[in-house]
Amino acid sequence: MTIGNYLREFHDLPVFEFPAPGGKVEAAEQSGLPDPAAVAWRLSAATYAEPEDEQWEELFPRFLDTVDTAKVRAVVVGGWDEAYENSSAPVVEALVAAKDRLPALEAVFLGDMLSEDCEISWIIQSDVTPLLAAYPGLVTLAVRGGSELAFPPVRHEGLRRLVVQTGGLPGAVVRDIGACDFPALEHLELWLGRDDYGNDSTPADLEPILAGTRLPALRYLGLRNSDTQDEVVDAVATAPVVARLEELDLSMGELTDRGAETLLAGQPLTHLRRLDLSHHFLSEEMCERVTAALAPHGVTVDVSDRQVPREYNGRTWRYTAVGE
Repeated sequence: MTIGNYLREFHDLPVFEFPAPGGKVEAAEQSGLPDPAAVAWRLSAATYAEPEDEQWEELFPRFLDTVDTAKVRAVVVGGWDEAYENSSAPVVEALVAAKDRLPALEAVFLGDMLSEDCEISWIIQSDVTPLLAAYPGLVTLAVRGGSELAFPPVRHEGLRRLVVQTGGLPGAVVRDIGACDFPALEHLELWLGRDDYGNDSTPADLEPILAGTRLPALRYLGLRNSDTQDEVVDAVATAPVVARLEELDLSMGELTDRGAETLLAGQPLTHLRRLDLSHHFLSEEMCERVTAALAPHGVTVDVSDRQVPREYNGRTWRYTAVGE
């Protein structure tokens, strides 16, 4: 499975693609662009650029000069030239340099690309924490791609939602995120991914997150898309942070009956509003057991998208929802 569509909504706003230069943008200017505060502005350059294509370094200044950026609340960065070789660092630097022209910015998505633009595990990211330092009013930060991603520990008073989507998230990044202080964070979502695409995290790397000490406001925890989902569940089953969650998301991974058994035998989950296990390798009987244990208590249990292991050359193969 790959990510099939560009973002259509971000930060509770419809996504609007900033028009390309030339006739399209002139027509858009003549008819009027949207209210700057009413949309999330998608800024995207070609990842396989031709000489005549506009590059990010040209697109972003044109956006700043065209739109009343003092009112812009959300920016979705799509592609940049050769994102499989060039990191997001210049994009981050440009956004940071424009902080005085984007005083209302609340949300940034960095890397809204599909496989035809750049496979998720090929996207070269960078240290994204300068965005947090530059924008104290930021409430949502989302990043797609884990290669060369860096997240040195920081404190941010206002961030409420952090999403990191990868085909493989390095353990060092998991540890650094766990060392951050985010007193307002309500939603933390990590796509851990596969070892052959960079996931070398262990349950020990998750301990600071699962302790929840630096995340007092956390209500949603997503540890998703893992090729070691059973081991993740081993750690989650007794994690202190779970007691105050409203939603626990363990979807998109290689969860088996063993992991589900551990989850059922662990701490009570009846306080949850939702448990998401979708895209899993549970037996039908285990799906029924999990649902029967929690649904009578008002928990919405998602056990959709049941997968069947593949047998090949005497081995059993399972797979995460998103890999390369």
